[in-house]
Amino acid sequence: MTRLRVATWNINSARLRQDQILRYLQEAAPDALCLQEIKCKTELFPGEPFAALGYAHQAVKGQPGYNGVAILSKHPLHDVESQDFGRAGDARHIAATMAQGLRLHNFYIPAGGDLADPQANPKFAHKLRFLEDLGEWSAKGAASGMAMGDFNIAPQEHDVWSHKALLDVVSHTPLETQTLDAIQAAGGWIDAPRRFTPAHEKLYSWWSYRAPDWAAADKGRRLDHLWLTPDLESALKSVEIHRPARGWERPSDHVPVLVEIEV
Repeated sequence: MTRLRVATWNINSARLRQDQILRYLQEAAPDALCLQEIKCKTELFPGEPFAALGYAHQAVKGQPGYNGVAILSKHPLHDVESQDFGRAGDARHIAATMAQGLRLHNFYIPAGGDLADPQANPKFAHKLRFLEDLGEWSAKGAASGMAMGDFNIAPQEHDVWSHKALLDVVSHTPLETQTLDAIQAAGGWIDAPRRFTPAHEKLYSWWSYRAPDWAAADKGRRLDHLWLTPDLESALKSVEIHRPARGWERPSDHVPVLVEIEV
């Protein structure tokens, strides 16, 4: 049996936060790290420092200025692909197969803007198209592995600091949460973090930059997810949401989520 540690993190600019990525790789030592919102062209991704730490295997789908996803791995990556979920030509998905035949799908679902009305808000309409495509993909069934990333949806009541206050706020509207629940159910996906933290307990992976003291206010949301295919449910050993990273110098507003499995 082999223990594998896989993490996901919306880094909000890989070049700006290169040092934070290096620090996390050194401290947590995941076998693979999936990054979202790398905010650079593929050829400008700062891969060399990560390779020097042992993460020489990299799959990158970049986009200048915004979006972009990447996978850093200690192990060879095979069958790299990217699909155009949402049909907008954005770099929001990349997949690869790593050690033990584990298939990784790295997603950056659109945030959706501020207004939960697809007629009045094109960004929200785009988010719904992305979720529609994701639902069709999930229903087909996925190879043994993980779907992870910044889903930009906090689906459960205690995935947000106030369920009542955020019901009309994009990321926690009933339309979004019910749609994500249906996508998860269609593929039988296992919500890894909630296997260790009961649904009645608060669980966050994101804290807004707007709060003067994010830790004291603690008005978070669980926007970052890590799902396993059903065959890996018994392989799940631990999950860590690395809250301290939110307090690092020039932090992302998201923190890493890491899962450990034995396959």
